[in-house]
Amino acid sequence: MIFSGASGSLRAGPRFAAFSSAKFALRGLAQALAREHNPDGIHVAHVVIDGLIRSKKTEQRFAPGRSEPLIEPDALAEQYFQLFHQAPSVWSDEVNFRPVLTSH
Repeated sequence: MIFSGASGSLRAGPRFAAFSSAKFALRGLAQALAREHNPDGIHVAHVVIDGLIRSKKTEQRFAPGRSEPLIEPDALAEQYFQLFHQAPSVWSDEVNFRPVLTSH
C-alpha cells in the first residue's frame, strides 16, 4: 500500500491548516498501518511529494514565471515502481521526492 502525501505532512504553513492537518493524518495512518502489517508481509509506505508535478494544467496555473523545476511524471512513476518492488529486507516506510533546485 502506497500513500501519496505532500510536504504539508511534515510541516504546516500559514493558510494551509486544513491541508496540512489532512496530510499529517494520512502520514500517521500510513505509519500505523506499516507497524501493524509489515510483520504480515504487507509493505506500507508514505511518499512525500515536495514539489509540483509537471502537467499542462500545472504549467498553466503555477509555472509562468516560476524558476523552480517541476517533477517529471515519468520519473516519479519510476520511483513508485521501484518502491513497490523493494525487497522486504529493505522496505522503506517513508520516502521524499523533490526536484533538484538549480541555481542560475
